[in-house]
Amino acid sequence: MKNFILAASIFLLTFTNSIAQNVHFFSEGLGVGPVHQYGREALYKDQLAYLLYSGTLVSPKEGSQISTTQAELKWKPVKTDTSHRFRGDSFSNGYVYLTYDSKKEQAAVLNVTGNDMVFVNGAPRGGDVYRYGWMNLPLKLKKGKNEFYVRVARFGRFGGITAKLTFPEKPVYLSTEDLTAPNAVVGLKNDSLWVGIVIVNTSAKPLTTLTVKSDAAGKSITTTVPGIAAFTTRKVSVLVNGGSSETPNKFPVVINLMQNGKSIDSKSIEMETYEAGKQYSRTFVSDIDGSVQYYAVSPYIGPKTNTAPALFFSVHGAEVQAISQARAYKPKDWGVLVAPTNRRPRGFNWEDWGRLDALEVLDIAKKTFSPDPSKIYLTGHSMGGHGTWFLGATYPDKWAAIAPSAGYPTLSSYGSHDGVIPDSAGSAVEAILLRASNASNVLALTQNYKGLGVYIAHGDADRTVSVEYARQMKKILAGFHRDFSYYEHIGGEHWYGDISVDWPPIFNFFSWHSIAKDTATNHIDFTTANPGVSGKYKWATIHQQISPLKYSKIIVDLNKTKNVITGTTENVATLSLNLAAIKKGTSLKVVLDSLPAISYEVKGDSETIILRKSNQWALSGSLSEQEKNTARSGTFKEPFKNRMVFVYATAGTPQENTWAFEKARYDAETWYYRGNGAVELVADKDFNPSAFKDRGVVIYGNSSNNLAWGKLLANCPVQISTGKITVGTRQFNGDDLSAYFIWPRQDSKTASVAVISGTGKKGMQAANANQYFAGGSGFPDLMIFSSDMLNSGFKGVKMAGFFGNDWSVEKGEFEYSSDK
Repeated sequence: MKNFILAASIFLLTFTNSIAQNVHFFSEGLGVGPVHQYGREALYKDQLAYLLYSGTLVSPKEGSQISTTQAELKWKPVKTDTSHRFRGDSFSNGYVYLTYDSKKEQAAVLNVTGNDMVFVNGAPRGGDVYRYGWMNLPLKLKKGKNEFYVRVARFGRFGGITAKLTFPEKPVYLSTEDLTAPNAVVGLKNDSLWVGIVIVNTSAKPLTTLTVKSDAAGKSITTTVPGIAAFTTRKVSVLVNGGSSETPNKFPVVINLMQNGKSIDSKSIEMETYEAGKQYSRTFVSDIDGSVQYYAVSPYIGPKTNTAPALFFSVHGAEVQAISQARAYKPKDWGVLVAPTNRRPRGFNWEDWGRLDALEVLDIAKKTFSPDPSKIYLTGHSMGGHGTWFLGATYPDKWAAIAPSAGYPTLSSYGSHDGVIPDSAGSAVEAILLRASNASNVLALTQNYKGLGVYIAHGDADRTVSVEYARQMKKILAGFHRDFSYYEHIGGEHWYGDISVDWPPIFNFFSWHSIAKDTATNHIDFTTANPGVSGKYKWATIHQQISPLKYSKIIVDLNKTKNVITGTTENVATLSLNLAAIKKGTSLKVVLDSLPAISYEVKGDSETIILRKSNQWALSGSLSEQEKNTARSGTFKEPFKNRMVFVYATAGTPQENTWAFEKARYDAETWYYRGNGAVELVADKDFNPSAFKDRGVVIYGNSSNNLAWGKLLANCPVQISTGKITVGTRQFNGDDLSAYFIWPRQDSKTASVAVISGTGKKGMQAANANQYFAGGSGFPDLMIFSSDMLNSGFKGVKMAGFFGNDWSVEKGEFEYSSDK
């Protein structure tokens, strides 16, 4: 789809008391590359980071060398052009070295575009790979030489990078460069609209007791906002009263940042009231992290009758805003169209938190517009075409029909900036790491489309996403599917106008499809790789697997005449069947996998029975919430939800404490950039589990230095301390070991803990990489590696795999390196 920018409905005004700033543009430096390899997986290599963490990195000079596994590379001089942009061949998977000589210790704000991340005097900071320009990093410059190693993406040599330092007069201020704001709409409730705005803290002290007061046409609302750590930014949620205007208009909103009741900065933004019948955006507070997100609507314009509208759910392509997606569709007279954001224009490729965003907005759309539950449809273009294939296969009972346009099925064949998910492994250890990505593999889930209508659209001259992807899926569906249509637009490129998505035959196809009620469904054929992502289809739910993250499949049939359920299962340990279609008092037989029949008398009108498999299938009592289940099943990435909080160590050595805070800040910056997110940074000494009830927790540190460890991980079979990792009966020793793992919160039925840890400074720093924020990247329940991984890849991984269904090591599945 076209590259649209965010709707011009939000215009920024600057107060006369705006911040005056001095700016330093970096104009010369040194470049070297390729020296790193990061992608859509847990493994990574980085020779420069390896030297940095080992304490052997020497400040480069022109012509000095850096060794890689392939060659000896020399640092080369680079200079900016007239637009302050560095370019060079060494920028592909390379680094740019910049310096700034400060006459004194002082605060500044670093802004780099085109980079994955940057080491500032050794500390990792977030990047701006898509060159948006609003990724501002508060920092403290030391007196004398300050060093910046800017990691450049694999396409960096094409777009280059820019880098500048600004010196704001105010230590704390509001930034309006990255607003998330809704439209007021005539006829809708507009008195409590959420706006997301960034607060920049360039001071050495954390900010507390903050409030933000919004004033629109004399109507004020004060919102309490969370604390903000020193030298960080945070996007906060602010309520605005948009009034009850009956006519379209633009109106200013004054945002006043206050501490202890005293104003410390203010900005004015301009919002707009839209007329009814026009596409608009609305905001909400996400349960993933408590941040403000938005969705867009192309409204229903049909007559007001008792007939519920259909719901068209449209997922956008890369670099497309949700409001632009909605504007590509003319309003319909038989349904409302809703477009979620994927959390950013690129976000997570509609996987991971992009998937969760889609589910959040789908739930909001159902509650807001009360659509006919049988007439819910999914469509999307480009990356959204992939999202349509993915969400359609992952949640096949949520849609009556799907229509991917110009889409690709998997991230193993088309990967954009983060690269592709590897489809082959060099060892058993790498294979189990890649298995964690199986939920992303649409091609293994195609049988899930059986119950859906599928309309495939693609331009035959598309040079961005080849039409061969559409032809591939057509060929696959032709082997088993009875209800799909295929259209190639002759001469159509990637975007051939709004009909690329708003294509009348798609909506005609939708109109004669509906979702069958669960009780009317007698045949189920469903596959999943992770019940924690998707375990339910109609009246059957896969709760637990025999072998984690391998594909699990059920094919079952309900014979209502004979009152028999028969079928086969693959890799299923625990299964539940809802019996709403069977009358109370009926004698039911269940025969699975040709094993002895289970006889059961139905006791309720909508009863659910649970079956477990050992040597044979048998009825079971309720599933323990402390076992793996559909609400909490792993992998490592799972705890990054439930309004997660980042808890960093303060009880270690000064170096360990510094690492823990800097790593937590780096992850928070990356989460903000990729996911329009906001997360609370909490010192371990301030963490009380009861104050963060049922919230995801990310621990930075180990049992020797993080005071929250004993509160959350006392009974965990993985224990990490200075110089040692113990996993069950195994022990790994050294100061260069790193670990990522998940553990369920024992005081919660839904929330989990993610641990990012190391046995010493080198091990902790080797855990700095955070590809877990790349959509579709696979991280198992547990991964232990040494800093040698940065040089040798999978050979540096000591142990990786999955806990058992009881979260034990003994019943889990793990692989080990040969030098364990």
